[in-house]
Amino acid sequence: MSLKFRDKVVEDWSNTHESIYGLVEIENQHVCNNEHSLVFNEDERRGILCWACREPVLGPSYSCIKCNKFHHHKSCAELPRELQHPLHPKHSLILFAEWKCVCEEEYSKCEVCKEFLEEYTYGCSHCNFNLHSKCASLPITIETEVHDHPLTRMWKSIKFTCDLCGKEGNVPFLCAPSNFCIHPSCAYYVRNVEVIRHDHILHLTISSLEVNQSASRFCRLCVQKVDTDYGFYYCSSCDFVAHLDCAMDKENREDINLLKLTDESKNDDLELDGSINSKTYMVKKINVGKDGIEIATEIEHFSHEHDLKLTDKVENNKKCDGCLRVILPPFYSCTKCNFFLHKSCIELPRKKRHSLHRHPLNLLPKAPYRSKLFRCDACCQDCNGFTYHCEECDFDLDVQCSLMLDILIHKGHEHHLYLSNTRYEQNCSSCDFESFLVYRCITCEFALDFRCATLPLTARYKQHEHPFTLSYVVEDDSGEYYCDICEEERDPNHWFYYCADCSYPAHPKCILGNYPNFKFGSAYSFYCHPHPLTFIEKNKDHPACHKCGHPCEEFIYQCAPCNFYLHRPCLWK
Repeated sequence: MSLKFRDKVVEDWSNTHESIYGLVEIENQHVCNNEHSLVFNEDERRGILCWACREPVLGPSYSCIKCNKFHHHKSCAELPRELQHPLHPKHSLILFAEWKCVCEEEYSKCEVCKEFLEEYTYGCSHCNFNLHSKCASLPITIETEVHDHPLTRMWKSIKFTCDLCGKEGNVPFLCAPSNFCIHPSCAYYVRNVEVIRHDHILHLTISSLEVNQSASRFCRLCVQKVDTDYGFYYCSSCDFVAHLDCAMDKENREDINLLKLTDESKNDDLELDGSINSKTYMVKKINVGKDGIEIATEIEHFSHEHDLKLTDKVENNKKCDGCLRVILPPFYSCTKCNFFLHKSCIELPRKKRHSLHRHPLNLLPKAPYRSKLFRCDACCQDCNGFTYHCEECDFDLDVQCSLMLDILIHKGHEHHLYLSNTRYEQNCSSCDFESFLVYRCITCEFALDFRCATLPLTARYKQHEHPFTLSYVVEDDSGEYYCDICEEERDPNHWFYYCADCSYPAHPKCILGNYPNFKFGSAYSFYCHPHPLTFIEKNKDHPACHKCGHPCEEFIYQCAPCNFYLHRPCLWK
């Protein structure tokens, strides 16, 4: 809602109701703070959220300079303390702050939007009637992008079905000539929207006749069914459909000004999964093969201080320092440092876009955090390999997750799987873990989280003679299934690793270990010690931490020559 409109509403109401503000300073009886006055600021530019409406504050505002908080839009700070409203003419409504409630379950339900939100609310204690301040301030008539005619506010509670979202409501905006009726919140959808996971603008569509017909349509953002009898966002070029709420969700919406776009596509250098300035290494030596193809045999890579040499001699159970998978030829190595990189990891782009994040991501050889470790925002696993990182958002993707696209073809399922990003957690069919990010099947109820989607198809286990293969169905019809490593029962519906030569099944965790995305033995430099510290999983002697004095049991940083040990959490002390 615009500040201009809200200022007009406040001005009208203030003519008949006592106001609680002055020209420069709001007295200390303001609803948000009983201790300090709120001081006027002519031009707030930090975009701090307003304590009243939870929207960014830009322009004239009030705040408490003693606490450096309680920031308000000027119009929100100047809301009248008491209000007579046509939806509740029997009693006056009193302004109160929802965030002063003890917990979210105690928030009041607004009679207009039917939401429980942490906003300033007008309430009647006699009738348990509540209106969010924004809903109470809705104009009589509005111009909106969702309809060609002005919409008129009906200040009377009637049941109706919204012509845009298809949900029921009770206080509509109405166009009588068109018999068009929508929720107040639906009036603020925009005609065009750009989402992170699609290259073209999506257009608001209300008539299903504009869409290629099929038995069922699915939102390409959450992979749930879309009712095309009501409103949705659509790209006709790609037959791409999205729910209204999914396309407008800040996690999915592109952070650009649509008015400045000159065509239907993004700039070439911002294409999804495309690279920008991808040069990450310099060739030092080249050999020419028998077929005349030039092969870089020695390179300088931005991730390592020494030159790396191409080799095809396989090291037992050594991990790539980039993707943290078992090293396989061809790969580059530094014999001085026990440092290895797959040829494919050498060729990773230095910067790229990914459909899981709105900003370009930079490839970093080490996480920019004190511990040099990070948690991948897709698979939620801790990692110390390469990261695609957004400095602005502290967003990280490990190498494996950065290679995942919106559509997944996996041996473990017969149908294509589509990336689903929701506000609620979904169960993975392979492991039963819950995640906001999964790959969903639109044909059946199968879902796969990033952790399982990126499991290696084959793996080695300690000194076992044969490799293990990732398996998706039980090995026999015995009805009893156990892991031969931990000897605990296995869920027959969950994926597992299996050695067919030895009839040897095992949990993925038992094969890959508790920390599959860690390469122990990596060395890092810290200010707390003059020598590099080696990251190790555990020490059987449980040496005392030099910071806290407690025994170090796992995740230890050590300097062996100095007999120096440090817990991971103690890096912050």
